[in-house]
Amino acid sequence: MSNSRRILLCSCNNSMHIDHTLIADSLDREIPEAATDLCRSGLARAEKALAGDAPVLIACTQEAAVFLETAEETGHDADLQFLNIREKAGWSRGQAPATAKMAALLAEALVEQPGYATIEMESEGHVLVLGEDEAALESARRLSERLDVTLVITTDFALAPPAIDAFPIYRGQVAGLVGHLGAFDVNFGNLAMMLPASREVMTFGPGTPQQQKFDLVLDLTRSASLITAPEKRDGYFRVDTNDSVAVADTLFDLADMVGEFSKPEYVRYDAGICAHNRSGIDGCTRCLDICPAGAIIRAGEKVSFDAHVCGGCGMCASVCPTGAAGYQVPTSSTLLTRGRTLLATYGKAGGEKPVLLLHDTRHGEEMITYIGRHFGGLPANVLPFAVNEVTQTGMEFLISAQAWGAAQIALLVPPARVDEAEGLREIAGWVDAVQAGLGYERYGVHLLDEADPEALGARLNDLADKAIAAAKPATFLPLGNKREVLRLGLQMLHEAAPQPVDQIALPDGAPFGSVNIETKGCTLCLSCVSACPVGALSDTPDYPRLSFLENACIQCGLCRQTCPEKVISLETRLRLTPDVMEKRVLHEEEPFACISCGKPYGVRSTIDHMVEKLSGHSMFGDEQALNRLKMCADCRVVDMVQNAPDPMAGGARPLPRSTDEYISGKLTDDEDDPTVH
Repeated sequence: MSNSRRILLCSCNNSMHIDHTLIADSLDREIPEAATDLCRSGLARAEKALAGDAPVLIACTQEAAVFLETAEETGHDADLQFLNIREKAGWSRGQAPATAKMAALLAEALVEQPGYATIEMESEGHVLVLGEDEAALESARRLSERLDVTLVITTDFALAPPAIDAFPIYRGQVAGLVGHLGAFDVNFGNLAMMLPASREVMTFGPGTPQQQKFDLVLDLTRSASLITAPEKRDGYFRVDTNDSVAVADTLFDLADMVGEFSKPEYVRYDAGICAHNRSGIDGCTRCLDICPAGAIIRAGEKVSFDAHVCGGCGMCASVCPTGAAGYQVPTSSTLLTRGRTLLATYGKAGGEKPVLLLHDTRHGEEMITYIGRHFGGLPANVLPFAVNEVTQTGMEFLISAQAWGAAQIALLVPPARVDEAEGLREIAGWVDAVQAGLGYERYGVHLLDEADPEALGARLNDLADKAIAAAKPATFLPLGNKREVLRLGLQMLHEAAPQPVDQIALPDGAPFGSVNIETKGCTLCLSCVSACPVGALSDTPDYPRLSFLENACIQCGLCRQTCPEKVISLETRLRLTPDVMEKRVLHEEEPFACISCGKPYGVRSTIDHMVEKLSGHSMFGDEQALNRLKMCADCRVVDMVQNAPDPMAGGARPLPRSTDEYISGKLTDDEDDPTVH
């Protein structure tokens, strides 16, 4: 939290009550009394604050343009930040005092947020317009004034040729499209160019398959989109030609799509802890299954993320059980710190029964503004919490927030993204199962998808009224990786639970559970150990023993699929006892000692079984050969060298004979045979 940042408050012509003393005490810092008209009659106060070199936080967003202009005039070159406490807190339902919420929102805004990496894309303005009728021709004509246009008509619709040939016109079908802003590769199955001699209607020459590159694509066809989740693909614009306003807006946006562009690198991938595949066997495929943009593909035992294609929904990070896919805008660590600060400050300022409302900065902000201005305002105990995408929320955040005192959690999903929230629903189901298993009443995670702000306000009022005070909130710091933070939050919930049971049943697919082994069939080959991507299964170097650490298991199933004896099964569950942090033995046997040197080198049951099976084999017909099976690798080699026949030895060498002996005929046939001598 920044202690140097100056905070300016304003009651907006006394339309809301602000207790700056209580807010200052809650934030442990000095805060001047709130102005009544900071953007107008009180602007001198803002000028004075902006004249210094300290960063400034102004609790107003509506008049941000005024303050930015003032900052420029005063030469303020430090960070200037804005926060909307009016619609989010001050204009609360029934004008109830929301001082605790104001303090919490200000404290959260003061949390330092690190920057994030970006990727660069460049467009030279070469745009492909795909269409079926006059709307495509007119759109191409208008764009050609600013961009390098190529028009492809995808139907046999009769179109009059343009009077002036300002851009190339083709007829054809797109067989495939890949890429992103500045780098689209388009395959045409049959592309034919318009003939210059076209008179009443466009006529086209012979078609040929072609591949061309474009920076931008405007898809005005009525057929299915050429890519999945087109709204997430930078540089790909798909619009209904029946919506003239949408077409005009799209053309306006496209006209400026020339130059260099940057976008966040939304996801950072750590291949070292990915549980996707081992030895050609698939384990975890959650990110592959859930990515709506097709930005994730298989890459051997790992996966590959195309940052240029990624639309930033964050669903891969939310469902990743190991944290291999980590969201960066902001990072999970920053998100957790913000959530902890918000809830802790709210409680410190005297707030009760907080309902945490996660929302994005587009649909969510708009809905909150409408509720604040037209439908009575948010309840005083509903704490808005802005994220880049609601679908980036992981189980570790939801569990931690409840441990920090959130009585209810609401996730406001934009109506256009409802179909993409399956992963979020699954995670919410796991959290609800934990809450129910521990006996928490009227707690839960609620997905809200209302497009009507009045209906949303009613839902939030209902959640706020039904919220009950939580047990003493936990105060733990969100340190460690995703799994460690989640385990700590679960531990805190368990300790404060009305019914602190040791084990909770979870739905299939949850990343918690045990590995069970049918010991009679297990040969302790330890294939499962080498397959486990998270170290949940381990061996003992000097002893035939298989151990299991339940806290690390993510139920990916690689051990079960790898096991040659098929004796492994998974049990999805959540154990909350300390023993899950300790290794327990799943199977062990007496080691077999080498009959030559006495060194343990295998499992007795395995060696005995092998000797029994091979005792009748032709290669092990004598006892010495069978005994080699009972020797370690070193002694086996020594025994073969010492006792086995020399494979390089030849037969008996012939005696030397002279030419005279052959001529005299003194040698008989037997004498000429060297094997006789």
